[in-house]
Amino acid sequence: MANGSRQAAWEFFGAELKRRREDAGLTQSALGVRVFVSGGYVGQFEQAIRKPQLDVAERIDEVLQTDGFFERMWRKLIKDQPYSEHFAHAAELERLATKICEFEPALVPGLLQTPEYARALFVASNPFAADEYLNELHRARMARAPLLKDATRPVYWAIVHETVLRVLVGGPTTMAGQLNHLVAMAREHKVLVQVIPFAVGAHPRMGKMMKIMEFEDAPPTVYTEAVNTGNLLDDPAVVKRVQASYDLLRAVALPPEASLALIQSAAEDYRRCASTT
Repeated sequence: MANGSRQAAWEFFGAELKRRREDAGLTQSALGVRVFVSGGYVGQFEQAIRKPQLDVAERIDEVLQTDGFFERMWRKLIKDQPYSEHFAHAAELERLATKICEFEPALVPGLLQTPEYARALFVASNPFAADEYLNELHRARMARAPLLKDATRPVYWAIVHETVLRVLVGGPTTMAGQLNHLVAMAREHKVLVQVIPFAVGAHPRMGKMMKIMEFEDAPPTVYTEAVNTGNLLDDPAVVKRVQASYDLLRAVALPPEASLALIQSAAEDYRRCASTT
């Protein structure tokens, strides 16, 4: 399903939600209370600005007695997404965010990956997959990259562990290109990158990625990920704790200039390695 037709389908979802809510005599706030979201969120669902999660769609069906209509439509629209089901909502929210703060302990964040680096990751995690499937994954990953080059791009702050610089993905040439890309994006003031060096030792988010997204007209949301699962967290208390842990990561990371120097040094090591092979 093309992006335009998918958006039109979500707009239909929202229009149906509004119609059936009004037929039930409920305000947005009243429906929100019953499905455990704010009235403002219900309004954003109806305008196709934000997409509900599956459990919310199921509760809407229960409250409005719509016999599974919104759950079935949700499943159909998510199935047609170019992303895995657990990441589809996070990908939607990325496009709406005004600020994104991300931490990755083991790999370059998706928004900053070069085509060669991303391809190598997909091949490593899908060694028996057909090229058609790998190409589909690759296209979806690369489709996110222009977000940071757009004039209305969000403020983007990435913290990575030094592991990201040292694990060889796709060979020395690929790694040199990837690390040089990180530096270029930072030098062009499109992103801010910091590195947590090995010397720090234990740190607040050992082995746990996270992405904090802020919005102009909605509360911040946190995305975390495990094996084939992803969680969007918007409980204010939880978000506050995650933001505090991100502040601690900033405190132990190298300053931006020192981080770029370390990245450039690693890129040069890979470049020299590639030139001798």
